[in-house]
Amino acid sequence: MTALDAVSIITTKRDGGELSDAQIDWVVDGFTRGEVADEQMSALAMAIVWRGMTRRETAALTAAMIASGQRMDFTDLPRPTVDKHSTGGVGDKITLPLAPLVAACGAAVPQLSGRGLGHTGGTLDKLEAIAGWRAEVPVSRMREILADPGIGAVVCAAGADLAPADKRLYALRDVTGTVESIPLIASSIMSKKIAEGTAALVLDVKVGSGAFLKTLDTARELATAMVELGTDAGVRTVALLTAMDTPLGRTAGNALEVAESVEVLAGGGPADVVELTVTLAREMVALAGLDVDPADVLRDGRAMDHWRAMVRAQGGDPDAPLPTAQHTETVLAERDGLLTGLDAWDVGLAAWRLGAGRTRQGDPVQHGAGVEMHAKPGDSVAAGQPLLTMHTDTPEAFRRASAALRAAITIEAGSALSRGALMLGRVGV
Repeated sequence: MTALDAVSIITTKRDGGELSDAQIDWVVDGFTRGEVADEQMSALAMAIVWRGMTRRETAALTAAMIASGQRMDFTDLPRPTVDKHSTGGVGDKITLPLAPLVAACGAAVPQLSGRGLGHTGGTLDKLEAIAGWRAEVPVSRMREILADPGIGAVVCAAGADLAPADKRLYALRDVTGTVESIPLIASSIMSKKIAEGTAALVLDVKVGSGAFLKTLDTARELATAMVELGTDAGVRTVALLTAMDTPLGRTAGNALEVAESVEVLAGGGPADVVELTVTLAREMVALAGLDVDPADVLRDGRAMDHWRAMVRAQGGDPDAPLPTAQHTETVLAERDGLLTGLDAWDVGLAAWRLGAGRTRQGDPVQHGAGVEMHAKPGDSVAAGQPLLTMHTDTPEAFRRASAALRAAITIEAGSALSRGALMLGRVGV
């Protein structure tokens, strides 16, 4: 007989044992209802960090967290559904041009996103820089937007009923040093993505100094675990491994990134942002079974039309001026040479210090704050040339932000440097 009590479950995993589906279901249900104490769930999370979980255990944990709340169903929509999730990085504004682009290709994109914490930005924080835009969208309204052929995409906050066990568990992991666990990360991400009801999913797993995962091997392990979870749940799932040693694009910060995303939709924008947007869109369109090249749709302006309609559908004004910071200060190159490094972690740290991010969930952010990059690795620079501009409403932040940016910059002698590859690998069908 499998013991169904918190202490037995904790000690089984602590001692390297494998939990049964019944044990996992029991502890997740009890935790959600408040019958399993926070300290007991924290102890179990630490045991999982140390002992790991099998593929079956991880799938059972994911299923139990999905079952703790509502599971949305969009199978009756007239368009195939497909979503994308990024594990987070610096300057990662890809969702903003990607969602309307894929919608313009003929898919429905139900994108449930989050807010930023620490050095990585949040998609909802970025979109909330647009006047009037609202992150909370009822499910009934989501269905209307997704079914509308002129819109087809919604980017919004997850409702309280979506995988509530994961929300409670993540809050504990964040304060008990138990975030770094492949089974816990994979089940957290995939429980929400499977519960949102999409038929297909493309994962953008970031690798490098500015990412949560620093090594390619660890990123591939997480990507494989998430693809397996999606596939086992009947969601067509693919993961791309992409580089995050250097920030994406030329901006890090909420309104700054919105402006850059609009440039991409208008046919311009930084090459790396365009490349990743189109690459992810092609994967999403293929999983949705659509025969169209997103590059053509981006080029002919249809994606921009869907962006404007998407913003309006959530109360935003796509023509309103974006917030700008009250103060700016520029970091100059200290010598001639080749910019060989611009560390994503340090740039993200600077943007956070300037006010673009938050220390605790619920803290306000400055929508105009952030970092603007005038040069990227591979560019030749001259002494005194502007490299980065800091934006903030709190000028006392310049000193500490500038220190982080100075640490980010590497200038060496030379005249040529091949830019590093953006795509590092792929997992899935």
